[in-house]
Amino acid sequence: MSKKTYITHHGMTDLLPGEIEQWQALEAAIHETARLYHFQEIRTPVLEQTELIARGVGQLTDIVSKEMFTFNRGEDHYVLRPEGTAPVARAFIQHHLAQRGGTQRLYYIGPFFRAERPQKGRQRQFHQFGAELIGATGAIADVEIISFMAEIYRQIGIVNTTLKLNSVGDPESREAYRKALHGYFKPLTDQLSEISRNRLETNPMRILDSKEEQDQPLISGAPVITDFLSESSRTHFESVRQLLDIMGIPYEVDPFLVRGLDYYTETAFELTSPDLGSQDALGGGGRYDLLIEEVGGPPTPAVGFACGIERLMIACEALGIRLADPSGPDIYFVTRGEEAARWALEKMPELRNNGLVCTMDYSGRSLKAQMKDANRQQARFAVIIGEQELQTNLFTFRDMVNSKEFQISSSEIAKRALSL
Repeated sequence: MSKKTYITHHGMTDLLPGEIEQWQALEAAIHETARLYHFQEIRTPVLEQTELIARGVGQLTDIVSKEMFTFNRGEDHYVLRPEGTAPVARAFIQHHLAQRGGTQRLYYIGPFFRAERPQKGRQRQFHQFGAELIGATGAIADVEIISFMAEIYRQIGIVNTTLKLNSVGDPESREAYRKALHGYFKPLTDQLSEISRNRLETNPMRILDSKEEQDQPLISGAPVITDFLSESSRTHFESVRQLLDIMGIPYEVDPFLVRGLDYYTETAFELTSPDLGSQDALGGGGRYDLLIEEVGGPPTPAVGFACGIERLMIACEALGIRLADPSGPDIYFVTRGEEAARWALEKMPELRNNGLVCTMDYSGRSLKAQMKDANRQQARFAVIIGEQELQTNLFTFRDMVNSKEFQISSSEIAKRALSL
């Protein structure tokens, strides 16, 4: 009778040695860029209240209606967080972060979950990094967020991107636009895809997000929201564009770019890359002045972005960008006998305190097998230890890169490794 084996759930993947180094290098670049922009990291729980996400994201969005992983325990209703902004808004309210004074500049990195059909760059457990600038109404805040996002991609060498920009206006502008879209699409109902027909009565702006081929000719003739912006929204959008020009950040206005979540107002933006194929979005965001009040806080302006790490990695692969290579140990102790293994075990803490990466054989293999393993792990140096070496305090120190050997004492190991 064969043993049962287990694999990951559909749409969830393991990150293994050899690829995790790329993720670690990316995370390091995000942390460093955040430091330069003076954003502070925030970490929220993977589980949130279902009602928080439903109110924050919007009852009529695909996320809430069909993509959430939810479950109940007693009277509590949980959801695996499908996005990061509503949890950050909840934390802002719960911990009274506004009392710290000034704008709150927060960023996050972590896993998120959506029960959608897995495909390349889109998994059921996926990872995002994002940032939220809370408490500022001006266009300067919008451009600072866009600059932060763009700088991360610049730092890692992804420059083949397009920043798409639009305004979804204030609530009055959006309502006027919704009515205009409904009036435009209603006579075309029979020509719309099933998804778009369902969206027509609930949120016609979402039709503009459609990737269905039959919808595209209809979308191209639809009214554009810039024709329905209020004077204040028009002024805000012009200010954003002027500041982007001053900052030297190229963009193109996409009048059909809308954010699929209900809390967005004013500026909307998206970063795309042709290296991702038809699903070309790397990430995006915008202003969401209504969200914090919607989830129980005071009226508070905010702007933010979120970017998919899996999609970024696909772009890196397409462009041949290696963020990091697996690194081997500095020193591999090749031991002959139990006494030699104990000596190496006692020696390694001293070397590690000097910043040297050390390892050894833990299974008593032959000298030949250990040297082969040192080569496989790409060790810089091998230190060979046996009974004679312990008696004389002279060890063979082998430079694995240059194929050179030295006889040195135990006190010289760290100095020699650090000097070469």
